[in-house]
Amino acid sequence: MSKYLIVIEETNTGYSAFSPDLPGCVATGKTKEEVEITMKEAIEIHLEGLKEDGEPIPPPRTYSTYCEVPA
Repeated sequence: MSKYLIVIEETNTGYSAFSPDLPGCVATGKTKEEVEITMKEAIEIHLEGLKEDGEPIPPPRTYSTYCEVPA
């Protein structure tokens, strides 16, 4: 089991998500919950496609943190 970081951004119509470790793997949704579900499905499909094409599966390498600065 691998754990990939996903980045979720609010848009004018809902939310979009991507994974820095999986270029080209993106998803959208009307709610945060929906985009998390669709992104999980997108990652599964993306990884299946890589396997079918004989491509290597990129290991999860990115992480997130916050940096506080004076406003």
